[in-house]
Amino acid sequence: MNHAPVAFFAFNRPEHAAATLEALAGNHGAEHTVVYAFCDGPRPHRGDDIRSVEAVRQVLRRTSGFRDLHVIARAANAGLSASIIGGVSQLVEEYGRVIVVEDDLVTSPFFLRFMNEGLDFYEHKDRVISIHGYIYPVKETLPEAFFLRGADCWGWATWKRGWKLFEPDGRKLLSELGGRGLEREFDMNGARAYVGMLEDQIAGRCDSWAIRWDATAFLRDKLTLYPGVSLVRNIGLDHSGTHCGTAEHLGGGLSDHALDVRVEPIEASVAGRETVERFLRAQSPTLPRSRWSRWWDRARSMLRTSSPP
Repeated sequence: MNHAPVAFFAFNRPEHAAATLEALAGNHGAEHTVVYAFCDGPRPHRGDDIRSVEAVRQVLRRTSGFRDLHVIARAANAGLSASIIGGVSQLVEEYGRVIVVEDDLVTSPFFLRFMNEGLDFYEHKDRVISIHGYIYPVKETLPEAFFLRGADCWGWATWKRGWKLFEPDGRKLLSELGGRGLEREFDMNGARAYVGMLEDQIAGRCDSWAIRWDATAFLRDKLTLYPGVSLVRNIGLDHSGTHCGTAEHLGGGLSDHALDVRVEPIEASVAGRETVERFLRAQSPTLPRSRWSRWWDRARSMLRTSSPP
């Protein structure tokens, strides 16, 4: 099994970063894994950022358990989108593949194994664009692994061939969705306002790379492999960041065993999609659409850990 490098993105929450790194170091295969920690710089005129950003870097200096750990520390704040797009692009160019973890994702000990085995098994399956570690805590029993159309952002992996498709221009993506009449399908048949999120990104109301990654994969009819039981839990939806409340319904247990990545045939799971749609509809957002879409986008892409452009 190949061991892909991990791109770890952090900003100003040392406690979250420490918990994420501790869990990741406890993964099977961590001792063979090289981690590149991309640390964003403090925002202008925010003295509290200087202290918390430095505290994150101190956490990284104390971190062990990996084959190697490289810290890429920015002097100035770039924002989450620029940091992730740049870091992922750098590593896929050098290594051909990458695993991406942000600073508030606690992982199962079997997360890296699922990522690496998925990257190996589907490396030459062009329709598969990424491997994902999180799945909603649905009540129904899902297959051990299954595909959904599109891409996602809470602990994921991809190859150079997948990332080269990434379209950073939200206007192009929105235009194509509309021109092909795919808005409702992209919105999970009305279960979520993902088109609204893309509109917010275009208007500068949010700094989401994730909605553009999802739309890119969706429009190219690409698939992402999901686990039937989550390998990732987000610990950052706790009022610890800007514009983000709690989201207890997104939590749940982590898989306590390895999951088989092999799925045949390679096609989107109808049952998996319907299960996810039912879960999302059951959340019954009470915020107006524009506010809800921005909150949900923060929850999906963890924009709260960085500043807008």
